[in-house]
Amino acid sequence: MGKTIETDVKMVDLSTNIGGVVIKNPVMTASGTFGYGEEMSPYIDLSTFGAIIVKGISLKPRKGNPAPRIVETPSGLINAIGLQNVGLDAFVDEKLPLLKDCGSPVIVNIFGETIDEYCLLAEKLGHVDGIAGIELNISCPNVKKGGMEFGRQPEDAYRLVRAVKHSAKLPIITKLSPNVGDIREMASSVEEAGSDAVSLINTITAMSIDIEKRRPRLFNVIGGLSGPAIRPIAVRMVWEAAGAVDIPVIGIGGIMTYEDAIEFIIAGACAVQIGTANFIDPTIGLKVLKGIKTYLKSHSIQRLSDIIGCIRGQIYTLHKNSNL
Repeated sequence: MGKTIETDVKMVDLSTNIGGVVIKNPVMTASGTFGYGEEMSPYIDLSTFGAIIVKGISLKPRKGNPAPRIVETPSGLINAIGLQNVGLDAFVDEKLPLLKDCGSPVIVNIFGETIDEYCLLAEKLGHVDGIAGIELNISCPNVKKGGMEFGRQPEDAYRLVRAVKHSAKLPIITKLSPNVGDIREMASSVEEAGSDAVSLINTITAMSIDIEKRRPRLFNVIGGLSGPAIRPIAVRMVWEAAGAVDIPVIGIGGIMTYEDAIEFIIAGACAVQIGTANFIDPTIGLKVLKGIKTYLKSHSIQRLSDIIGCIRGQIYTLHKNSNL
């Protein structure tokens, strides 16, 4: 009986389309929390994921911020890693070969200090085999140059995405910041600029103080808050963004269980990225995926697409029938 149930569950269609990249299931890794894949490969089969998004890559190697650069908070984690990475050349030569045969599409998160740097990265990656797409990081809160400089104002995000779109041969996902006035305006701006999808949210600007030493716990003073503490905010922003754009939306923020992932999907996300939970349990992606399959089967839902954004119709019906 157990084998029959498992076979039936596998028959559920979990595939989804991320701006032209068709992935077999909606569970992705979040950049910066899964390394380059090789770090997690001893613990989980990399082919489990719908797609793997690697640690953010810059043109040249970066050392990141000085320590201490990670601190735990209630239901969360504040990091100020500072986008430490091996640089484009080392990534292509040393890290990508493992990922090429991992069984999941590889999406490269990129960032730069100028628009020209973003464009050059996108152009170079377009000539590299084994890469399915690019995620533009315009939302990192713990670096002094680049990143958030382009993610605060819709017009700046538009200029960057528009320029990269002209340089890139690969589909583009723009990773949005929650540290903005109106996420709908930001999502619409990058859609108009040509982004093929959006992912949100990146971390929320945060700070933690050691009251005994009376100084910040992070060398960088501020960092980005992730984990379950930000999930309700992330769900709200995904719902808002999904209602404002026609391109795919990827949900990120504090996903620890399959129930969390389903919540994002019902809000309008066609896929989700798992981040902080990877530090707690490297096999969390597999558990979330199995949970999603079982949820769909137990509710007699044959396709993941049937519940993407389904709450919008429910809210409309609720308000229509309300006497308030």
